[in-house]
Amino acid sequence: MNIYDYNVKDIDGNNISMSKYKGKTLLIVNVASKCGFTSQYEGLEELYETYKNKNFMVLGFPSNEFSNQEPGDEEEIKSFCSLTYNVKFDMFSKVEVNGRNEAPLFKYLKEQQTGVLGSEKIKWNFTKFLVDKNGEVVDRYAPITKPLSLKKDIEIIL
Repeated sequence: MNIYDYNVKDIDGNNISMSKYKGKTLLIVNVASKCGFTSQYEGLEELYETYKNKNFMVLGFPSNEFSNQEPGDEEEIKSFCSLTYNVKFDMFSKVEVNGRNEAPLFKYLKEQQTGVLGSEKIKWNFTKFLVDKNGEVVDRYAPITKPLSLKKDIEIIL
């Protein structure tokens, strides 16, 4: 299996095959609207705007797993992202990123790039996975890693 074998639901509830993103460099992020890191939406949008014409895409997956920091429904999340951060990158329906009900895509991402000390578990919102244009998961970044600090890594694989 690779990243293109997975299906996800976009923020409007439509089924999307990850094969839609073949040939693109991706930054996949679990996001939340009421987190101390929520302001990272600004940097994520800036990365998207900077590199979108070079086949780069940010994919935001809301998760309410960490201290209920994404309590709203998809319509509320969509509105918040649009009105507060003018998000134009692709957003998806809420997912779980750990545990028994974790989204298969996130299980795959975590298996490909483990966290600190080899742990697969995502520790908090705004964990980021960088995927190259061939669908290979090339890096994983901690929630504290600011999106704009990834420019060099993104440029290398673009």
